[in-house]
Order: sequence, then structure tokens, then C-alpha cells
Amino acid sequence: MSQRERNGSKNSGQKEWAVGARVLAAIVMIVLVVLFYPASEPPVVIPKIIDTEEGGAERWYTAEQVVQGEKLFAQNCAACHGKNAEATSEWRKTDDSGNYPPPPLNGTAHAWHHPLSVLRETIQQGGVPLGGVMPGFSDKLSVQETDTVIAWFQSLWPDELYQAWYRMEKESQ
Repeated sequence: MSQRERNGSKNSGQKEWAVGARVLAAIVMIVLVVLFYPASEPPVVIPKIIDTEEGGAERWYTAEQVVQGEKLFAQNCAACHGKNAEATSEWRKTDDSGNYPPPPLNGTAHAWHHPLSVLRETIQQGGVPLGGVMPGFSDKLSVQETDTVIAWFQSLWPDELYQAWYRMEKESQ
């Protein structure tokens, strides 16, 4: 057997090994997704925001979501963010530990600067990845429940603020 034939056979074996490794990696990924993706949790659906003829937007949530969100907010969020999502007027000042207190979510702070996906992720994963101290609620609130909490505090926002948020949301998609 010539050197070229031996090299060709060696390269062929390496190619087969690489293909096998990719197939194995794909199978492992599928198994991990099946094992760790919560089957009871439907996929995330970004609510459709409806443009109005005047160039603004209708609110994306229903009255039922607002009612449910108010209850969930009271149970999970009000202790830190205030009963009416008002938190503290001193939310821009750090505390003795160097941490910022929870901001108001009623439209008087910066929550309206964030797209729905960021609001959802912050509630689910917490503020620690962003440098804050808020715990994540993915173990307490489903994505749908999280959306109702967002619906409730967005229902507190005046129309002008909601429209400003809507324009930013639309640009982020």
C-alpha cells in the first residue's frame, strides 16, 4: 500500500470519526432538551401588540391577565416593589451594602425602558445577572404568570408612557 493510500485511509477514518462525534453530540443535545425542557410549560409566546390607526398601540394584555397579575404581584413582588408597584422614591441611591433598592414598576422608574423579553427574563432569572440582588422567580411563576405580573404593572402606566414603551418594543423585535 502506498503512502498516499495509507494517508487517504487515515483521513477517511478521521472524517468518519468527526461525523460520528457530531451525530453523538446532536443526540446528547436532543436528550438534554427532552430531559430538562419542562413539558408542562408551553413555549413562550410573545404577545402581539396591535397598532392603532392613530399610530399608537392597544395594550397587549387582557383585563383577566391584569386581575391575575395583581394577585401574583401581591404574593411575590409587593414586599419589595410596594403594594402598588411604587417601591421607594430613593431607588436611585444605593443602600448601606452598595445595592440599589427595588425600583418602582408603576411607570415612575425605568422599567418602561426595557422590552417585554427583558422584563420577563429579569423576573424569571432575577437581577443578579444584571448586577442586582433580586431573586429569580422561575421556580414560583410560569412564563404565563410572569406575563400577567407584567400586564398588571404595565396597566398602571399612563398611555403616553405605554406608547413610548411600545415604540421601543417594536424596534427591539
